Amino acid sequence: MLSSRAQAAMTAADRAIQRFLRTGAAVRYKVMKNWGVIGGLAAALAAGIYVIWGPITERKKRRKGLVPGLVNLGNTCFMNSLLQGLSACPAFIKWLEEFTTQYTRDQKEPPPHQYLSLTLLHLLKALSCQEVTDDEVLDASCLLDVLRMYRWQISSFEEQDAHELFHVITSSLEDERDRQPRVTHLFDVHSLEQQPEITPKQITCRTRGSPHPTSNHWKSQHPFHGRLTSNMVCKHCEHQSPVRFDTFDSLSLSIPAATWGHPLTLDHCLHHFISSESVRDVVCDNCTQIEAKGTLDGEKVEHQRTTFVKQLKLGKLPQCLCIHLQRLSWSSHGTPLKCYWHLVDRGQGCQETSCHTQDSPRHNQELSGPRVSSVQVEKARLCRNVSKLATA
Repeated sequence: MLSSRAQAAMTAADRAIQRFLRTGAAVRYKVMKNWGVIGGLAAALAAGIYVIWGPITERKKRRKGLVPGLVNLGNTCFMNSLLQGLSACPAFIKWLEEFTTQYTRDQKEPPPHQYLSLTLLHLLKALSCQEVTDDEVLDASCLLDVLRMYRWQISSFEEQDAHELFHVITSSLEDERDRQPRVTHLFDVHSLEQQPEITPKQITCRTRGSPHPTSNHWKSQHPFHGRLTSNMVCKHCEHQSPVRFDTFDSLSLSIPAATWGHPLTLDHCLHHFISSESVRDVVCDNCTQIEAKGTLDGEKVEHQRTTFVKQLKLGKLPQCLCIHLQRLSWSSHGTPLKCYWHLVDRGQGCQETSCHTQDSPRHNQELSGPRVSSVQVEKARLCRNVSKLATA
């Protein structure tokens, strides 16, 4: 049974509906039109509030403490992994900032994606959260586009090697640096007439000499640039050939065959890299001269071939030492052997300068980030070890 109040409310509602239905069609249309306009305005206002405030609040919460990712453009894992690694190298980003100051000083707004250094700098800053971006996933296709301008044809749908791409980037940066003149050309009147922005009171003297040299940033090498020295000594006469200097951007360390499947330290790989080796059947000029002195005048002497000992050393250490571990080796029968590591213990590598392969008894150890103090101590110890190898 309904109460008297409920019955009265239902009766009043029925009467209101009957009065609304008894009104004319024009009145009913006008009332419904007003309610339709009010409902449409309310829906538009709600949609505007959601578009303006809704996604931004959600994005801020989602991006807090995170770094942006890189979209896979087909098969560009090699490029994405290299960019993520370079973004964690503050020395390289700082060098790019100093290197690109010439563009920002000469041009108010440099053309986008015209220079490799500028394109790489923007990507690395965005990946290292030094530049605020609206996108949580970055597109690195601009890097492939600018590399094509340097005549590198790299497809995003084919598997590539990250180590090769690293050398492509470093060599392209060197080409970009070498294209800039080291001294101002005599016909470049505009550059010769440019004077630094200083007041007359700050001028102590004026000289009329050589043209202004370009900035030192153009002459500086990138942080991965180092030098190797190699010399050869004859085993027979102990004559030493002139020292040869070679540049390198990364050290490609091979893994000795006897240590496959066992823990291997980085020091061991470096010692194996600079270990001396014997080179047979090499012409020795000193032995040839000694042999010629013991013969009669005018008699021809054949070139004396002996065995030399070749010694490789690290002549100049780079600011950032990039090490590449070769997974591919060749057996004595000429067949390729490739090592597939399921785990490389990078945390223990920073603490003990060692890496463990899948066959190591410690391969099931959980990875954990080392303390900052341990990392700093081990970095210093690694630098000392490399310095010892360089002077050995």
